[in-house]
Amino acid sequence: MAELEDDVKAAGEVLAFRVQADENGLRLDRFLVARVDALHIALSRTRLKTLIEAGAVAIDGAPNLDAGLKVKHGQEVLLVVPPAEDPLPRGEEMALVIVYEDAHLLVLDKPAGLVVHPAPGHQNGTLVNALIAHCGESLSGIGGVRRPGIVHRLDKDTSGLLVVAKTDAAHLRLSGLFADHGRTEPLRRTYLAFVWDAPDRPAGTIAAPLARHKTDRERMAVAPGGREAITHWELVETFAGSAAAPVASLVACSLETGRTHQIRVHMAHLGHPVLGDPLYGRGFKTKVARLGAAGRAALARLDRQALHAAVLGFPHPITGQDLLFESPLPPQLEDLRIALGRHDEISAPKSVRTRNIR
Repeated sequence: MAELEDDVKAAGEVLAFRVQADENGLRLDRFLVARVDALHIALSRTRLKTLIEAGAVAIDGAPNLDAGLKVKHGQEVLLVVPPAEDPLPRGEEMALVIVYEDAHLLVLDKPAGLVVHPAPGHQNGTLVNALIAHCGESLSGIGGVRRPGIVHRLDKDTSGLLVVAKTDAAHLRLSGLFADHGRTEPLRRTYLAFVWDAPDRPAGTIAAPLARHKTDRERMAVAPGGREAITHWELVETFAGSAAAPVASLVACSLETGRTHQIRVHMAHLGHPVLGDPLYGRGFKTKVARLGAAGRAALARLDRQALHAAVLGFPHPITGQDLLFESPLPPQLEDLRIALGRHDEISAPKSVRTRNIR
């Protein structure tokens, strides 16, 4: 145990607990709630669950990520309590590509590599830090001090369009719209994804529930009983590579729900994972050899998943005006598209035939 403590002490205070006979069989998170409450430490069950899933708990020397694990009499449980942090993110000057802005909201084109909001390991240099510097006091705080103005998010290595609320009234209405997934009011979110191989039909729908992976907490997985997740896709273009059959394709994916990693998991579930995806495309590395020389070089230069939020449309939360925006492929993905070499261009689906409204 001492070896583990040495590794984690730098991250915060280490608390050690021994499971008593009357605690046998308790869920780990409930066990820890009772123990930290007895020490007058303000950690909610939700916060403790987050710490467990982040690797801050060990049982008898072995890290444990399962908050629902039943503890056993005599086990020693170590909990690393992270040091208190400044609850307010700091503003940081950062170049932002803003495609629309008024007193209530702004729409920006996020580059790949930019984290949306502060989180463990990314306390600074995030979009929220940049927004605080850009908007100052006008930025909505209804989303909580760690993610002010954030209505929806994009993965760190996904580029494209994102709307941010600047006022609480706009935040409330936009949050409701995104939570409803456009079922009662129009909401359009279309992504362009380069995927391995090509689907066997021009369009389709993936309705497969998603949940956190049982053993890898960084991954999501299709799982019965998970949260509803629906993705509609249309084939845009195929790429032949070094053989006659398509080795890759470009698809337009429209979201009916907005789950973590939804498109990446759904396309992998369909058998067509996103190019450059380190989490869900691991089993397709051998297909790189089927690409032409230019395609292999372009993919080797790609330091992200080939996924781009290309279309975003919604009614203005205050005025009701219909807003519709389109973002072209960023240079790195456009270079990939050219390098892959077109095999067959399908007529562009309606979901990506758009115009910008300013």
